[in-house]
Amino acid sequence: MKTLELDIPAEKKIYFASDFHLGAPNLKESHLREKRIVQWMDQIQTDASALFLVGDIFDFWHEYKKAIPKGFIRFQGKLAELADSGLPIYLFTGNHDMWMFGYFTEELGIEVFREPITLLANNKKMLIGHGDGLGPGDQQYKFLKKVFDNKVCQWLFRQIHPDLGISIANKWSASSRISSSTDETEKFLGEGEWLWAYTKEIEKQTHHDFYVFGHRHLPLDLEVNKNSRYINLGEWVNYNTFASFNGKDFALEKFDEE
Repeated sequence: MKTLELDIPAEKKIYFASDFHLGAPNLKESHLREKRIVQWMDQIQTDASALFLVGDIFDFWHEYKKAIPKGFIRFQGKLAELADSGLPIYLFTGNHDMWMFGYFTEELGIEVFREPITLLANNKKMLIGHGDGLGPGDQQYKFLKKVFDNKVCQWLFRQIHPDLGISIANKWSASSRISSSTDETEKFLGEGEWLWAYTKEIEKQTHHDFYVFGHRHLPLDLEVNKNSRYINLGEWVNYNTFASFNGKDFALEKFDEE
């Protein structure tokens, strides 16, 4: 597992967000969300020392050799502005945008992580990742993830013309839980929260002060034990939530456009 070390200067913060699902459920709503996200990025750039985007930033993303999905230009432009200003940005793949390859690194210098990492920041230790495929259960998705990660499957998909391939993927995304009325993310599952269960198992082996994940869609700040917390970042279709770390403690916050 990769380890990243960062020092947070006084009066600065590290920011974390996930599950923007740009592109879902339609162009109109995605545009409104994209503008809201850019407003948030405008706001945090005054005191940000690093930005972590923890997966499912796009509802679908696939990089062909010479093509990427159309759209999201406001968001990408803001990423470019922040990266060019010297702000370190770290991007994680999620289950909706795992087919990121070299584009964001080559164009913007943004490091892309495909697996959870350990972050050491101001003497605090964190485990950060999107969260898909972790914890007990969900064997069907874990199998599908292996298929989607397979190099042969990726090569076969790239043989489809981008117009057709992206169209197929967008239809699939339209049926995802974030785009449907059957999304049950508002329902807290108690001991059935699989990522919370995962953090408890990891904590028995190796101590982390904080566990930071997305994927679950429900904003959560839960005790793992008296010395450790699990933060789920929520999503931006319904909640507009994010987290900040000031060098000592985490805050789970909600962006208010007003």
